[in-house]
Amino acid sequence: MDLKDQAIIVTGGASGIGHEAVLALAKKGADLIVADFNIEGAEAVAREAEALGVKAFAYKVDVSKAEEVEALVDFAVEKLGTLTGMFNNAGISKVQSLLEMDPASYLKVIEVDQHSVYYGLHYGAKKMVELGVKGVFVNTASIYGSVAAKGSFNYNAAKAAVIAMTRSGALELAEHGIRVVGVAPGFIDTPMMKNVPDEARASLAAQHVTNQLIQPEKVASVVAFLFTDAASAVNGSTVAADDGFLAFKV
Repeated sequence: MDLKDQAIIVTGGASGIGHEAVLALAKKGADLIVADFNIEGAEAVAREAEALGVKAFAYKVDVSKAEEVEALVDFAVEKLGTLTGMFNNAGISKVQSLLEMDPASYLKVIEVDQHSVYYGLHYGAKKMVELGVKGVFVNTASIYGSVAAKGSFNYNAAKAAVIAMTRSGALELAEHGIRVVGVAPGFIDTPMMKNVPDEARASLAAQHVTNQLIQPEKVASVVAFLFTDAASAVNGSTVAADDGFLAFKV
């Protein structure tokens, strides 16, 4: 369960699941790159991780741009000396009907939520192979990668692709000893959820078995486990951290 001497990138690390994942990984001893477009938030989270006794560096990145993700991977190796893991977590969403969704709105979510995972896998795995590292990738999918939701056409498409890329990535990289897994959260009580009206929050929470929103640290603990050798039998699969949503939704 220990991650000492591991060097892991977390994208979207400034808030929500990413923030809690940084702390969960740091508690297991991993050194970290906290990557986010919000550099001030990333710097604050990096300081929290350092207070837990590990190395942590903030890095500003737009994960929708291939060259910036490639530079992020190089930065990680420069600062940490290696790269053993990457949590492809950064994502956005915008509720909008298919008829209202113009190509720019569609592509924005696809570029951030889907293309960024490809960039992370591509550049991260190339670096691991170059270094001779048998690393681990964890990709943030969603329950909405498996079921449809009104107003989420682009998000549904992106997260379904993440699940598929997790399977394909695991198959492609197995010969190099690199493991690729996914996590599919349910409705998480993140800062973005604070802007959702109480009635809507209650409706989302009611779709979980416990009738509560999931706290981000609960997903982060699953993510941290997936990076450990204890999870070595999990490969190519996307683990639902959804409080029963996919198993019991009717």
